[in-house]
Amino acid sequence: MGYRILETDDIPGYLRERGHWDATGDIAVREVSDGNMNRVFLAATRDGIRSLAVKQALPWVRVAGPSWPMNPNRADAEARAYLQVARVAPDKIPAIHGYDPENHALVMEDMSDLEVLRTLLNDGAPYGPDTSRRIGEFVAQLSFATSDFGMASAERKALIAASVSPELCKITEDVVLSEPYIEHEHNHWHPGLDDLAAEFRADTRLRTEVADLRHTFMTSGQALLHGDLHTGSIMVGRRDDAEVVRVFDPEFSFVGPIGYDLGLYWANVLVSEARAHALGAGGDHAEQLRLSWEGFEAEFRRLWPSRVDTFFDDAYLDRFLGRVWTESVGFAGTEIVRRIIGFAHLTDLTTLPDPLQVPASRQTLLLGRELVVHRAELGDPEAIRTCIESIRAC
Repeated sequence: MGYRILETDDIPGYLRERGHWDATGDIAVREVSDGNMNRVFLAATRDGIRSLAVKQALPWVRVAGPSWPMNPNRADAEARAYLQVARVAPDKIPAIHGYDPENHALVMEDMSDLEVLRTLLNDGAPYGPDTSRRIGEFVAQLSFATSDFGMASAERKALIAASVSPELCKITEDVVLSEPYIEHEHNHWHPGLDDLAAEFRADTRLRTEVADLRHTFMTSGQALLHGDLHTGSIMVGRRDDAEVVRVFDPEFSFVGPIGYDLGLYWANVLVSEARAHALGAGGDHAEQLRLSWEGFEAEFRRLWPSRVDTFFDDAYLDRFLGRVWTESVGFAGTEIVRRIIGFAHLTDLTTLPDPLQVPASRQTLLLGRELVVHRAELGDPEAIRTCIESIRAC
């Protein structure tokens, strides 16, 4: 039949055709698309006993429409990433019931009983007690299992070949690691940031350090990454009186530097911290960096004895983890900058009242620069906390 764009009325028949639904079941469907790229539908029985989610990649960026075409085979990368994560961390992703490569559609667990982490944080809720630690573990489990440490050489080379995603990687190379530092139509910002946006474009030290991180992103094939790991791609809640954390939307998945995934999460944590501080809310969001790093490091070290290549000793592991930390800090800085003066801003800051938005954005932008330029000197979470306090004291 070929690729077709699914509409709400198509979903019941589609689920039955694909064998996901009893032919006699009455299905109610609603569209819940929220991200920039895809359409998502929830299908449920009228009594609510059974439900599924259907996510389809469109042939363009959803928020832009046909004016920004995008190959829908990005859904192949998402399905492939879920398959890899399911082997090592099935408790941290939605259950996948099937993938339709012809229509670039995933059928998966309905997570409507959970909430997007960013939404909760914007509403003033705290992080769950284990949320950040589990995110760190997620990055460690996926990256170790798909690295040269955890995967046989032939299998890993096949994964690398299958995971090449030039179109989506080019988006990151441009939107995150280039455009905010040049004149570009994608860039926009609050008028109160005009001076800083101009300073960043003229800052040769900053541009050189970003170029270094961009080259690392382009050339470092350490492990399979989620590729877009932020607080909007994490759902949390409680089931059976236990905390639940689910990571979703790995459509930007590719083989790259491990620090990129951690850096994206840290950037979003620090922006949420800026919002909380601006509103005078309690809680130490910066503590989440420590918890996520501890979760990552502990899990990576736990997995280390099972490495495929035993030539790498524990002394090398220490060096390797130090490099991951430093790159994570730098990538966090680039993500902060692009989320304020580049493309696709964060509601954490844009929904602040105007008198609060500008100072919070300015301080966070300056923090982003410090993370990029001084990443080698910011050797632990306490150093980053001190950096934040220093910027706010100026």
